[in-house]
Amino acid sequence: MGRRPVRLTGPGHPLLDIHSGGRVGLGQSRPFSPAEIQQIARTVRRTPEVMLKVTGGGTSVGAVAAHLGYISRHGKLEIETDDGVSVKDRDEQKEMLKNWHLELTSSHYRRPRRAEEAARRAKLVHNIVLSMPAPTPPDKVLVAARKFARERFGARHRYAMVLHTDQAHPHVHLVVKAEDVQGQRLHVDKAMLRQWREEFAQLMREQGIAANATARAMRGRHRERSGSSTDDAGHRYHTP
Repeated sequence: MGRRPVRLTGPGHPLLDIHSGGRVGLGQSRPFSPAEIQQIARTVRRTPEVMLKVTGGGTSVGAVAAHLGYISRHGKLEIETDDGVSVKDRDEQKEMLKNWHLELTSSHYRRPRRAEEAARRAKLVHNIVLSMPAPTPPDKVLVAARKFARERFGARHRYAMVLHTDQAHPHVHLVVKAEDVQGQRLHVDKAMLRQWREEFAQLMREQGIAANATARAMRGRHRERSGSSTDDAGHRYHTP
């Protein structure tokens, strides 16, 4: 009735070629990777969970010095630096901070662009805790923490660490300068923390220590309402 004819596709070509680039349909699923299968198996076996948490960071040189005093038990414990030097007392701690040049951090002498920036000073350092539950050998935790720090921050960020064994779970306090040698700031987010935990767990397993890094939600755990703070692995810790 006056309509133009439509040419259909030739032999071997479907009349309708429908493609969806969206999600996998119902009844279909993406197979787990070998690494995911291993993590699920560790979680089912209740393999000990590692803890890695950022507990804060000083916004002044005085605050950083106070934290170093706290983690060194006021000079009773030696601090290990990124260049392999052992810092033994408060005077050496002051000299170490002097070499870090924290007062030259760009965010502290750059004029703030907004009023809220003027009231909020950026961190000079990130205070990190790496821990394993008892009865993990403390020397294994220190080796894993040392390798983690070297692989993550070596040659870029200044850092120092101290091993603590006075609580049930051996743990390492790691202090990392927030600004690297190029003046770029380290911004820590949840995805980065998750990756760091997985790396730390792998470093523990390399030493023959069973370790896992599973998110709290996957294990059915919930954050406590009150009392001591807990990390994503459920370990209790105290901060100054």
